[in-house]
Amino acid sequence: MTKSKIEWTEKVWNPVRGCALVSAGCKNCYAMKQAYRFDSPGQPYDGLTEMGPTGARWTGKARFVSDMVDRPLDWKSPCVVFVNSMSDLFHEDVTFEQLGVVFGIMARCKRHTFQVLTKRPERAREFFAWAALHFDGYEAKVFALRSESYGMRFKQPAPETTWPLPNVHLGVSCEDQDAADERIPILRSIPAALRWVSAEPLLAKTELTLDGIGWVVVGGESGPGARQCDREWIEQVVSDCKRARVPVFVKQLGAAYVDSLNAIGGAQTKPVPEYGLITKLRHAKGGDVNEWPEYLRIREYPTRTEQV
Repeated sequence: MTKSKIEWTEKVWNPVRGCALVSAGCKNCYAMKQAYRFDSPGQPYDGLTEMGPTGARWTGKARFVSDMVDRPLDWKSPCVVFVNSMSDLFHEDVTFEQLGVVFGIMARCKRHTFQVLTKRPERAREFFAWAALHFDGYEAKVFALRSESYGMRFKQPAPETTWPLPNVHLGVSCEDQDAADERIPILRSIPAALRWVSAEPLLAKTELTLDGIGWVVVGGESGPGARQCDREWIEQVVSDCKRARVPVFVKQLGAAYVDSLNAIGGAQTKPVPEYGLITKLRHAKGGDVNEWPEYLRIREYPTRTEQV
């Protein structure tokens, strides 16, 4: 069990390790920097990272971790689980059979809520299309049986449940307008009990069309080399959510928070040529809600699960 420090979830589960950079939002990926610390021979991320000109980076390879895939079965109390904080579940190196095993475990763990987040919704769509052809009736019980065919043995039979799995929330990362315009329409085409969007790290003003979306997380970038995030950009996302009546969770304003119109009282400020005024918050990640404009102090969760 790994208890998460991510504010919008409770635990993380990593049945896949390793990844590849696919868009601007990946540039300062925290996971690849953390993985590099454990990339010696015999360690969990051996061969999955390398040192590049600007620091640690993914090699582009991913690995299915069979001895991690059944961990949620041991968690007795219901919890919210972020799937693959250290990779992308739909990375090209993960076979559809292996994905079937992961979904089989989630089908068996009806007490937990699983949050799947990807930058590869096109491959997620391919997997669901493949599953529809290979699994008779497209039933969740068949997914649960895939884990048995992979050599796993269980005390209880595969459960009867509906499809799409009611305890699996499927989301896409959208760091800017191009990513939102590309990924959200694909997400809508995939069967999911609840679809969600992570607009983090938010790198530009982005307007979200939220038809069929049940939740949004938004936040600025943190860590070394964090890119700027303007208050106006976060306000835009919050406004879009309020207009569409979609719950929104403002995670953080970021380490390079910019308020191009106002400075927050008591905060340090300095001029930035392209913006005018950067607001230096005391919290390193801009994660203290007490420092935020009141309008942005909002941390909502999905209140309903609708099968679509």
